[in-house]
Amino acid sequence: MTDREIQQQMDAMRALAEPMPQVGIFWFDLSDHTFFGVRKQEITPKQVEEAAEKGLPFINYPHLHRQVWAKEYFRAQATGEQTKFVGDYTQIPRGRVAWNINKFIVFVGQWAKPIEAELSEMIENEFALPYFEFVYDIHWDLGHGWSGDL
Repeated sequence: MTDREIQQQMDAMRALAEPMPQVGIFWFDLSDHTFFGVRKQEITPKQVEEAAEKGLPFINYPHLHRQVWAKEYFRAQATGEQTKFVGDYTQIPRGRVAWNINKFIVFVGQWAKPIEAELSEMIENEFALPYFEFVYDIHWDLGHGWSGDL
């Protein structure tokens, strides 16, 4: 095979590749029904099995919303870019995708209930999830965060 033929085969295989499921965080813009500030990382069956063997069946994205918000806010300030990362990060609908004991869970606040069907499809596509359950918690409601953030 020539280098060109090998490259064509590799490109064809990449086009067929399914993305791995991912854990992560997001904000949801209620004005245009889009995600922004999405951060995610793939998890593999091997990671899940290793976590379970260690007695740690919860796999989470390693950064907090407030950390990402602050970083993006200051980056926009330094570059003069327009940004959605202004004000209090808890005032914008947000959520977290995690793995916990044989299932993906998505932590959200009550803001998500009226748009649950739409949000479900968006989350499945964005995070390549085969299935998940919503977990509603006050922490994720508008205006709530960690106790030190209030």
